[in-house]
Amino acid sequence: MTREERQLREAIIAKCRWMNASGLNQGTSGNISARYRDRLLITPSATPYDAMKPEMIASMSLEASDGASQGPLPPSSEWRFHLDIMRARPDVGAIVHTHSTYATVLAIARKPIPACHYMIAAFGGTDIRCADYARYGTGELSELAIAALEGRNGCLLANHGMIAVGANLDKAMWLAVELETLARQYYLSLALDTRFVLTDEQIAETAKGFASYGLQAPKLTKATPRRAGKPQSRKR
Repeated sequence: MTREERQLREAIIAKCRWMNASGLNQGTSGNISARYRDRLLITPSATPYDAMKPEMIASMSLEASDGASQGPLPPSSEWRFHLDIMRARPDVGAIVHTHSTYATVLAIARKPIPACHYMIAAFGGTDIRCADYARYGTGELSELAIAALEGRNGCLLANHGMIAVGANLDKAMWLAVELETLARQYYLSLALDTRFVLTDEQIAETAKGFASYGLQAPKLTKATPRRAGKPQSRKR
């Protein structure tokens, strides 16, 4: 294991511990992965984050589709959508999956998040989609997630949770926090008699403004066909 790879494994563990301590996730329900050269590094299945060590992170070839991994523990049960998203989206360097409360509540109701706040532009479009339901760990869920992420850096998974993707671990976790914040804001706004959704033009204006602010709005990246088989503070 190179020093670079060990540091990346340590960073994955640190992010896992932080997302639980912050309340963004509970127990071992979430999972995190990162791209390392031609491999996927992903949290192992059902392993408490406080007990996790760099050697326990599972390593999978991005070219494989059979779930084979290197390491003393099996990869997360959600390894398939992590692997398939990485293969479909070369711009993605890290993936954060959580069962955060408000995102999951909206996912249970199967409600996408509209442009209720200008920070929706940070995800590359005018909404955050909710993928249809499929059982965890299946190829079907993987396909649905990739479709919901087309042109986006985040989505909800029906009756399940959320996914945030980014160029690196910091960006993916930042977007996961933003997604849960938007979900909470939208959920609470549903109790109001009157609320407004921003127009496509207003979101496009925001995205343009991000380009010169230091927060780079993700480019709309069209997902490529799948191969056979299978914090920092908010902008002010």
